[in-house]
Parts: sequence; C-alpha cells; structure tokens
Amino acid sequence: MKELNAVFLHSPELDKGGYPDECPFNTRRAGKMRNTIYTMGLLGGKRRKEVPPERAARSELEKFHHPAYLDAIKNAEAGDLTPDAFAMGIGTPDCPVFRGMYDYISLASGASLTGARLILSGETSVAFNPSGGFHHAGPEKASGFCFVNDVVLAAMLLADSKKKVLFLDLDVHHGDGVQDAFYERSDVMTISMHESGKTLFPGTGFEDETGRGAGEGYCVNLPLPVGTYEEAYKRAFDEAVLPLIIKYNPDVFIMELGMDALSGDPLAHLNLTNNVYVDIINSILEQEKPVLATGGGGYNVESTVRAWALAWSALCGEEEHDLGIGLGGVMLENTEWAGGLRDRTLITDAGIRDTVDAEIQRVTQYIKDNVFPLHGLSQK
Repeated sequence: MKELNAVFLHSPELDKGGYPDECPFNTRRAGKMRNTIYTMGLLGGKRRKEVPPERAARSELEKFHHPAYLDAIKNAEAGDLTPDAFAMGIGTPDCPVFRGMYDYISLASGASLTGARLILSGETSVAFNPSGGFHHAGPEKASGFCFVNDVVLAAMLLADSKKKVLFLDLDVHHGDGVQDAFYERSDVMTISMHESGKTLFPGTGFEDETGRGAGEGYCVNLPLPVGTYEEAYKRAFDEAVLPLIIKYNPDVFIMELGMDALSGDPLAHLNLTNNVYVDIINSILEQEKPVLATGGGGYNVESTVRAWALAWSALCGEEEHDLGIGLGGVMLENTEWAGGLRDRTLITDAGIRDTVDAEIQRVTQYIKDNVFPLHGLSQK
C-alpha cells in the first residue's frame, strides 16, 4: 500500500462542554481517542499531522440548513425554546439544548469541511474527524443527536468542486439525512450498512430505497438483522457493496465510522468487532482515492475509542504496526481487554448464524437484482 498523507482533525475546544451527561452521545470520545493515538506515537511523523479545524461559517451552514432553523438553535441555547423550535427537534431527549451548543456543532461540522478543503487542495489524501458524522440532521430538523449535517455539507463542497463522491456509512443507524439530501442525484452515491429499520431508529433505509430520477441506483441500503456477525457483514460488503464502489469509481470517499455496530453497544443489536472496520478501510484505500472519514455513533465509550484508534492506524496505512500487544489496560483506560487495539474474536451461535445468513442473502440478492443492472453489473 502506498504511503498516505493523513490529517487528524481535532481541537481542545471540542473537549469542552458538550451534550449533557444524561445523553448517551458522549462528545469527549474524540479527545480520549486523540490522547490514545498521541500516546502510541500515531499523531506525529513525516506524513501524519494533527490540524485544528476551522469553524463552519454561517454561510457554509446555510448551504444545507435553513436560516430560521439555525436561528432557532442559537435562540434555544440562549433560553428561548419555542414550540416551533421543538417541532424542529430542538430540545428533545435525543437533541437536548446545552451550553455552547452552537459553537460546538459549528466547530464539529467545520472539521469535516476543513478535511474536505484539505483534500481538494491536495494537501492530504486522508482526513479523519472523529467529532463528525451527524448523518441524521435535515435542512430544518434535528434528530438522533444530530443538529447540523456535516456529512452533507462536506459532500456538497466536494460535489460543487466537480468531484464524484461516494459516501459509505458504517454507523449502525441508517443515515437518513444524507440519503434524503442526495436521493435524486448521481454525483453523490450513498451506501449504508446498518441495522434494519424494523428494529432500530430511524426506521428507514430498506433495500428498496434506491434513489429517484437521476439518483435511481445511486442510493444503496443494506439493512442488517439483529445479531449480524463479522463474517456475514464482510460478505455483504464484498458481494453487494464493493462491486458498486469499483464500478462507480468515485473521485473521493466519505466514510462514516460509527462504532455502534460493535458487539455490546447499549443502543444497538449487531455483533461486530473492530477488526472488520480495518478490512473495509483497507478495501477503500485500495481504490487509491482520497478519504474523508468521520466519527458517528458509538455508545460504549472505551470500545469506540479503541476502535477509532485502530481505524486511524489503518487510515494511515499502519494497521499492522506493532501497536503493543498487551498494552490494553492502562494505556486505553480499559481493563476488559488487554490485547491492544484489536478486539478479540467473537463466537456466534450456529442458529443465529443461519438466521442472519438467510436474511443477508435475501438483501444482497435484492441489490444484485435491482441495483446492479442499473450500473451494468452482473447479477451473479
């Protein structure tokens, strides 16, 4: 694999304040992950560096979000939470009002825009914003811990620069906000692998949601059953996703690395380890195109921190770097697993495997039958 020029996007300002403690979304995950990779020597060097993000300007936010909605966020922070704002999702349990919220979301979303600009300028081939990935937010709707959709903003910036973009969403929740934004476009292809909307928020992202008009076939969803295990997940990627990626041949990738698909996440029901993310990241890097990666979900904080650190090492092309087998406990502030960054192998019950395999086979076959032909791909 060729050497990569990688940028890690973070600022100490992103570690201040944040969502209330009772909210499952922990904004301090990015800072913890940054401390881990710094301690392990994965931030310095000739082709790696940390870059503080630029805050998204109001004019940039308005490229996707309505001015009245942005005003409502600022007013709610100042203590004026109106019924109209509440109807927009502001002040709900999953999108609570908190001190410094406008500054936080404009900086977190600005980090993804900073990464996109660095890619466009040729200054980097890989950028990672662990504070990003707010894929549920709509033009005037807060949802699922997401106020401002940094993924849409970054994709729009890249597409406006005549780049063909492929968004690969590995968060356990379907990225409905991103899908809706590009549902009728072919210059941004969205592919989402997520727990089925039959069992998980936001209740969308079924296999028959494939785009409309010019976007027909450029929206791809793989809803996954409860208990999906690593080999089945990777098989679905290899059979239904990778051929589309290769055929579409984008100029740049955006990847959402939500870690709530990991086994044991308190808000979801899949059974993955962080090793599968390395496999998929490597498949993307083999396409030799720039990659903008974001964070996303992940509600077991220490598992998410370790998984993001492993993902960063893979994005830097160093996933086989000696990350210190046995470091685990003290360095990662986690005594559950002392095997370094990689998760232990999980064993899945044969009965569960059979059920999962049958459903994933059905979904992948639907993609092959209904989406592959739109791109001139064989259905075999």
